[in-house]
Amino acid sequence: MSGMARDWSRSTRLAWFSLGNLPVVEIGMMSSADFAVIDLQHGLWDRLSAHNAVGLIGGSRALIRSANGDDAAISQALDTGAAGVIVPMIETAAQAAAAVLAAGFMPAGRRSAGGVRPIVNGLGNYVRSGRPVIGIMIESRTGVENAEAIAAVDGVDFIFIGSGDLRLSLAATDDAAFDRACDAILVACRGAGKPCGIFTPAGRSWREMIERGFSIVTTADDIGAVMAGFADPATGEQ
Repeated sequence: MSGMARDWSRSTRLAWFSLGNLPVVEIGMMSSADFAVIDLQHGLWDRLSAHNAVGLIGGSRALIRSANGDDAAISQALDTGAAGVIVPMIETAAQAAAAVLAAGFMPAGRRSAGGVRPIVNGLGNYVRSGRPVIGIMIESRTGVENAEAIAAVDGVDFIFIGSGDLRLSLAATDDAAFDRACDAILVACRGAGKPCGIFTPAGRSWREMIERGFSIVTTADDIGAVMAGFADPATGEQ
C-alpha cells in the first residue's frame, strides 16, 4: 500500500535516519519498520543523498522530514518522490495551513511541478496521483497551546510530536509535565479525528507509546543504534 493511501490511524512503525549513510538505511529497513524517515532538518543528508535514499527505500515507504516549513524546503523534500513530508516546528494553525499549501500542486497549492524522480516516472501521472502525505510536528509549548487548531487544519494527515524539543520548550525536569503535554496533543488529535504520532522519548518503549494511543511511533533511529552498538555492554556507557 502506498503512503498516500495508508490509514495512519493504524499502528505505524518508523525507522529514523540521520547519518546520511545508504548502507545503514538498507540494513535498517530489513527490520519490521513500516516506513523510513529521512531527516533533512538535523540529519547529514543533502539533496542527492536523500534522492538516492528514497530510491533505495522505495517512495511508497519513505517520508522526509523537511529542513523547515518553508515552501522551498517542503518542495525539495517531496521532489525525492517520497510518499510524504513531516514538517518540523509548527506552532500555529496558519503555519500548518501554509505547509499544506506548500505540499500541494498549483492551482490548489503552491508547489511547482518538478523533481528528477517525478519527471522520470512520468510527471503527469505523478501530479494526478494525489497530494502527498502531510505530517505536522508539534514541538513547543506554543504548539501544545494551539494543538486543537493545528489538528483541525484541512489537509493535515497526522500530527507528530517532537519529543526532544517539546521537553526543552517545557523545561520539563520530570516526565509528568511532558506526559501531560503529550496527552493534551493526543486529545486534540482525537477531537479533530486525526492520528497522532510521537518520536519515542529516550528511555521509553515504542510499545508503551502505542498502548497510550499514539498510532505512529519511532522504533529505532540510526544515531541511537550506532551509539548502543558502541556502548560498554556492562555499563551502557560510551
